[in-house]
Amino acid sequence: MKTLTQGRPLKVILLFAVPLYIGQLFQLCYSLFDTRIIGGALGEVSLAAVGATASLSDLLIEFLNGVICGFGVIIAKVYGGKDEKKLKAVIGATVTLSVLATLLISGVCLLFLPRILHVLQVDQALAPEALSYIRIIIAGLLATSLYNICTAVLRSVGDSFTPLVFLILANLLNIGLDYLFVCGLHGGVAGAAVATVIAQAVSALLCFLYMRIKYPALCIGMGDLLPGRDVCRGLIPAGLSMGFMISFVTLGSLALQTCINTFGNNIIVAHTAARKVTMIFLIPFFVLGTALATYCGQNLGAKEYARIRKGIRDTILASWLWCALAILIVYTLSPALIRLVTASSEPEILETAALYLKVNAVFYFLPAAICILRNSMQGLGDTRTPLFSSLIELAGKVLIAFLLAPVIGYMGVILSEPAVWILMVIPLIAGMRKTKLG
Repeated sequence: MKTLTQGRPLKVILLFAVPLYIGQLFQLCYSLFDTRIIGGALGEVSLAAVGATASLSDLLIEFLNGVICGFGVIIAKVYGGKDEKKLKAVIGATVTLSVLATLLISGVCLLFLPRILHVLQVDQALAPEALSYIRIIIAGLLATSLYNICTAVLRSVGDSFTPLVFLILANLLNIGLDYLFVCGLHGGVAGAAVATVIAQAVSALLCFLYMRIKYPALCIGMGDLLPGRDVCRGLIPAGLSMGFMISFVTLGSLALQTCINTFGNNIIVAHTAARKVTMIFLIPFFVLGTALATYCGQNLGAKEYARIRKGIRDTILASWLWCALAILIVYTLSPALIRLVTASSEPEILETAALYLKVNAVFYFLPAAICILRNSMQGLGDTRTPLFSSLIELAGKVLIAFLLAPVIGYMGVILSEPAVWILMVIPLIAGMRKTKLG
């Protein structure tokens, strides 16, 4: 366990963020590898079937992970205040509430899954494979949540390296199982989904066993799993706020996906590939935001207010240096990156995806500020302003999906990101200025 309340703020934040970044990059590399396996072994139709449900799986996984990360902010605050008894109570409540939320959401989604795919306008030619893939992913959400609980607890107490180890292990196992189920046993897209669930389950189990051996102070008893009212009052608002904040973002993407699914397979594949490449450039912002949530939580518990302010400011400036490099890479390597991801030489796919990347890259400094500010505010206990900012993104993307995109086509989807970024950052800046840190 490591405190983030001592040392130079930017150095402490970056050292904490580096394992997170490597883990996210490794996760993205696996995602790209998985896309390559499906596209190469099964063809573009199967890849489009998986892509047509990507926003749905992202929505469910990210909402649950957001809830768990919100709980993690409270764990970090309690850890910063050095209250060991309350720390175990909060961890126990985190496990119970997270598992209950996961079982409820996965059960409801499985019950109405065919109808959900109909609402998403998944093409009938893609529906059988899309259904077989997403059904398994949803059924295995509990394994994903258990893994996320373990990593959230470790990160909350300053250990960002151990989750990296188990993430790499999970992804390597996932790649091996992909080859086994997709290429060896010819399991199709369902085989890829099974590989993902098994890898998450194994990683969750190993991470849990490691925590019991390495960090006995974090071990909880059966009594800790029964959450008290006071603990729930702190956890639930923080969890729901971050969960909805993240899911509003994904719901906006889901609204756009329903529109994209009507543009044909080439556009679906182009958008799926462009989003995966985009994530390469956005990962540092997400990682720094995650680091700032823990950093602010611990320092708030320790009442280090000036330290919080300096950490936020220096991190934003550092993220903007990455933005400049990202723009350079996008404008020189876009077609090559898309070809690498999709294994496709179709001109429409390459040109459409490259256009998406070039338009969005110019505005990357906005999501950098957004990710850092809203996660910092979550760590500081402001659950409303980040949620409102994310609600703006949801509303903007829904309006564009149903009003603009039908008129000007996929260009409307491309323009949606910069437009909503501009609107989202305004309440975050205003909200941060109103805090005692402003």
